[in-house]
Amino acid sequence: MISESVVGSWPPEAAGMTLDKNGVIHAAREQGFAACGFARAGNAPHAEALVQWLDDGNHATMEWMRRTLAERSDPSLLLPDVRTVIVLATNYLTAEAPAENSDNKARGIITRYAWSDDYHLWLPPRLQAVAAVLENAGGKQRCFIDGGPVLERDWAAASGLAWHGKSTMGINPQLGTWFFLSVILTTLGFAPDPPLSDRCGSCVRCIEACPTQAITAPLHVDARRCISFLTIENKGAIPMEFRKAMGARIFGCDACLDVCPWNRFARASRDAKLQRREGLDRPLCEYLELDNKSFKELFRDSPILRAKRRGFLRNVCVALGNVGTAEDLPPLERALQDTEELVREHAAWAIEQINERNA
Repeated sequence: MISESVVGSWPPEAAGMTLDKNGVIHAAREQGFAACGFARAGNAPHAEALVQWLDDGNHATMEWMRRTLAERSDPSLLLPDVRTVIVLATNYLTAEAPAENSDNKARGIITRYAWSDDYHLWLPPRLQAVAAVLENAGGKQRCFIDGGPVLERDWAAASGLAWHGKSTMGINPQLGTWFFLSVILTTLGFAPDPPLSDRCGSCVRCIEACPTQAITAPLHVDARRCISFLTIENKGAIPMEFRKAMGARIFGCDACLDVCPWNRFARASRDAKLQRREGLDRPLCEYLELDNKSFKELFRDSPILRAKRRGFLRNVCVALGNVGTAEDLPPLERALQDTEELVREHAAWAIEQINERNA
């Protein structure tokens, strides 16, 4: 978890600072961060690989990644005179399980990070509190939580906080795969932490577990095949070739994370912000009754809002097509009259799938 080791300031001219790494680590712990790493600023380690990944079209429709390519590659474009990249991890593993399905109605699967309120809403004040400590020591800072143009997993690996698993997800020896990453760029200089060695060995469980074979090679993911992309960032129809592979997943996918052997060392977070929200265990057919207003009310402050109603109900229809029963046909038939063509098209597919199973 958060290291207590003392390492002197870097470079030598910064040795007179009153703030050392232990001070930053203490501030991070006070704000609930589970791990903290330091990397020397420079070009992101996989900047060239990112260019090739984009050129090959693996980013699907996420064109914003190309628009901010320069900033992702070079943090000095985000903060001139940046000297250190500080990476912070927040443990989001919760021990709470979904409610027991006592009525045998079809229910959906939601990625673990979306069980609680959107971390983009409650993490920034904690990050800013750590940045304030750096500011008091004379530094200039910029803070980012994965929505900014920073290759946070690259810096997590460079800072010794995690190594890249074959799924491209970061793995921490104590946290497993269940953590959010935040980054602070600072003009203060601190000694970099040594990177962790790759500890995946010959394990390929994450590759084998991917329902759509989106991990096309170790350390290479094709977003066009990834269920997380298809159910969240994707604004259009779910490609036919991936619908059945989605199963009951209605927002995101944890398949590659669930099987990682390193997660046996992970301990559940006690953070109150990670309490499981209500409304996530409804029968799938009930979601089809949501209009725009009730959708926004049910998922206020939830990451699920990112998919918008049309995208979420699209996902629900696909899940019903895979796990629904004849009891789900009436709400699906009503969905054929939905104002959104995207919902209507996927409802029709779901009805067809249920009828085929019944036949």
